[in-house]
Amino acid sequence: MKKLIFLMIAATAVSLFAEENTWTPTLDPTKAKGLIDSVRKLEVYRHGIKKEWKYKVPQQDTFIVIHPKTKRENAPLYVVLHSAGHDVFSCVKCTKQVGNHDIYHSPDNFYALYVDCRANKGDWWWGGMHARDARLTKKNSGLNPMPVELRVIDTVQWVIDKYKIDSERVYLSGNSMGGSGTLGIGLRNGHIFAAIKANVPAGIEHASERMGFSHKSWLNYPDPPITIDYSAQNDGWSFGHERLVKVMNDRKYPLYFYWGPFGHANNHARIIGVNDLINSFDWLSVRKNEAYVAFTNASCNDKLPWSDNRSDKSSGQINAFFRWKIIGDEPNKITLSLYLTNPTNLKTEFSIPEEATADISIRRIQKMKVAAGDTLKWHYGNETGDASSKEFSKVKAGDGGLITIPKVAISVKPKTLIIWK
Repeated sequence: MKKLIFLMIAATAVSLFAEENTWTPTLDPTKAKGLIDSVRKLEVYRHGIKKEWKYKVPQQDTFIVIHPKTKRENAPLYVVLHSAGHDVFSCVKCTKQVGNHDIYHSPDNFYALYVDCRANKGDWWWGGMHARDARLTKKNSGLNPMPVELRVIDTVQWVIDKYKIDSERVYLSGNSMGGSGTLGIGLRNGHIFAAIKANVPAGIEHASERMGFSHKSWLNYPDPPITIDYSAQNDGWSFGHERLVKVMNDRKYPLYFYWGPFGHANNHARIIGVNDLINSFDWLSVRKNEAYVAFTNASCNDKLPWSDNRSDKSSGQINAFFRWKIIGDEPNKITLSLYLTNPTNLKTEFSIPEEATADISIRRIQKMKVAAGDTLKWHYGNETGDASSKEFSKVKAGDGGLITIPKVAISVKPKTLIIWK
C-alpha cells in the first residue's frame, strides 16, 4: 500500500513538472455547472506551471472562459481580476446579478477570461502589495513581476490564441485587490492590453513598484494602455492616489480619473449617483493598433482631495471631457481631430467646458517612426489637406520619440492637428 501511494505521488509530481514544458490547460467540466445564469457557453480550465514563471514549487490553478452570446471569431476579450473577497468561481457567480460587482460583468459579444490568485498563497494580491501589509510589500516590491503576474499574461495570450481573439482589442479590469492588480499588471503591458479599468483599486503600490514611480530616469516600457480609474476619497484603500495622478501626468500617460465619496463601492448605480462620469469614456472601443492622445496638465481638471482633503464631499474628474479621432496615420504624417465632448453626447451633472487647454502627447503611432530628438512640424486648426502648404510650428520629440505639444486649446468644435516630418 505504501508503495502504491509513493508511486501515485511520484506520478503526480512528474506530471506537474512535465507541464512546465508543455503547458496545456485542460478542461474541467465538473466545475462549470451553475456558475452563470446565461445561455453563454462557459469553460473551466485547470493547469500547472511554466518554468519561465519561476514558481518555487509546482501548483495548480484555474481560469474560466465565457464565450460570446453569439458564436464569432475575432471577438474582443474582457479580462477580470477578482477582489480579495472572491476567488475565480465566486467572481464569476457575481455576474448572475446586475449590481453585484458590475466591473466583473463582460459584454455579451465579448469573450471573457477570469483568472485566480486565491488558490495558492504566494500569488496573493496579484503579485502586488498594499500599505497595510509590510511583509507582502517587502516580498513583492521592485520592478520585476512576480510569478502570478507572468501567469496572468501567459494565460491571456493562450486564450487569445485558442479562441482566435482580436489581439488589438484585449481589455483588463478589476475590483479592489483586482483593481490594484489591474493597474500593476496592466500599465506595463500596453503591448497586450488596449485599455484597462480599475474599480476602487485597493492601493496604487503595485503600479508604483512595477512602473518605477520613484525612478527619475526614463523607463523603456511599451506605451501604456489607456487607463480608467474610479476611486473614493473616503475609501481607506484609495491612499496614495495623488502619487498615481502625478506620475501619470508627469510621464504623459493616458488617464481618465473619477472620484467622489462613494466608499469602497462595486455597484455602478450607486457610484453613478455620486459621480456619473465613471462609464462616460468608451474604453472598450479602444484599439491597440491605433494611435491615441494622452492629455495632461488640463485646465479643466478638478482639484484632487488626496492627500490632505479626503473629508471633502465633492466629486471630481481628471481629463473626463477630452476626446480624439485618428484621421490618418502615415509613414511621414499623422492627422487627428481633437475636441471636447458636449452635453448632447454626454449627460452629466458636471459642467462641461466650452474650451479647455491641455498638453497633448501622441502615443502608439503606428507608421511614422520618430526618435528622441527628432524635430517635427505641426499645424492645428479647422483646415485639412496638404500639410506642407500650411503655416506650421516645430516640436522636438522627447524620450522614446514621444511627441508632446503644450497648451493646446481644445473646444467642443473639433479641430485638426497635423504632425509631419
